Amino acid sequence: MKKKLYIIPLFLTLFSFVVIYLSLQLETSPEMIVGDSMQARSFPIFLMVINLMLVGILSLQFYKTYPKEVELEKFPTWSSMLLFLIFYILVKVSGDMFVAIPIVMFLMGLTWGQKKVWISLVNAIATPLSVFLLFDYVLQVRFPRGWLTNIYYG
Repeated sequence: MKKKLYIIPLFLTLFSFVVIYLSLQLETSPEMIVGDSMQARSFPIFLMVINLMLVGILSLQFYKTYPKEVELEKFPTWSSMLLFLIFYILVKVSGDMFVAIPIVMFLMGLTWGQKKVWISLVNAIATPLSVFLLFDYVLQVRFPRGWLTNIYYG
């Protein structure tokens, strides 16, 4: 029975190695296009290395203690799936994922039981804003044009 637990870490490990392999197949971009920013293949490789480290931690936790049975949350799970569909529709309608992300994050916080509305609101605004600024200033990656990004990029 304990061997069944390692199916998920094994799948995640194989997935990570496939993504790394496929990323290494991408050609490097010329210096005049990339400039000082990251190559197109660097970011997925970076994410998969982090994923492999987390899989190692997960496997170690499984080895040390057998996880307890988890009771499935019916309402939050199905409502989250519905919110992902709403996210897709909002992106298509507004043309900008930075319009859809705060709305869906706010609703998801309330769906999963956040009692304080202001915490969900702050989280829904601060998280996409910090992700946008991280990608724009640190990683120097521009997002596709949309309603809000057009205002920012000019």
